[in-house]
Amino acid sequence: MAQYVPNAMEWSERALQVRAFVFDFWAEQRRGPNLRDVYEGTGLSRRDIVQAYKELQTGIVVVVDQDSPNCDIIKIPPYSAFPSQVALYVDDSFHSFIGCAHEAVAVSKMPHFAGKEVRLESYCACCLEPITFWSREFEVTRYEPIEPLVHVAAQVWDWVHDDMKSMCDHTNFVLDREHGERYERQIGRRGIYFTMDQVHAYVEPAVGTRGWDYHWPSQSMSPERLIGRLQELGIDLTPWDI
Repeated sequence: MAQYVPNAMEWSERALQVRAFVFDFWAEQRRGPNLRDVYEGTGLSRRDIVQAYKELQTGIVVVVDQDSPNCDIIKIPPYSAFPSQVALYVDDSFHSFIGCAHEAVAVSKMPHFAGKEVRLESYCACCLEPITFWSREFEVTRYEPIEPLVHVAAQVWDWVHDDMKSMCDHTNFVLDREHGERYERQIGRRGIYFTMDQVHAYVEPAVGTRGWDYHWPSQSMSPERLIGRLQELGIDLTPWDI
């Protein structure tokens, strides 16, 4: 469980090594590393790499398949190893899939993209019509066709009760509230809405440290604290009876 894990964990040196290597490798190679890649880049043994991944998952940095002997990386935000709802383009060529709509707003601030304008291609969760925007160092420069909303269909009590994949899967773009409400009927659950400005404010605390600071701390998921933060941002939580 990653909810209520004491914050912050004291990272082992192997966890710090693996985390830094995976971020750098993914940015440069446009894919996640396998165990041999990590071994060649860090010199760590299979056991140390796998245990580092488990430690990083507990600290809400990575999602891995702990039942696989290869401890496959599923995601390490902002990156996703599988085809997600957002694609990142750098220098007009595909770079990676991105974990969710929130991560799409944050990714341009990663150190590997400093000074670059990146393109994020997604779609409305309701009708699958394209939604595209461009961002440079955490500032969105333009949208096509319009500025969307971000719809979150999993309530905070279910965020990261095991890992963060489900939370990310439930965080999607919609063209507007009408499309969001139609999407809710399609999936049979209600959600909350972020404006893009609210997303910017919500993810800002992690921007500028993740990927930049070798020692950036672990995270912990406290639903009560998170509810307070969302209320501070002016997000309507009544769809979740809050």
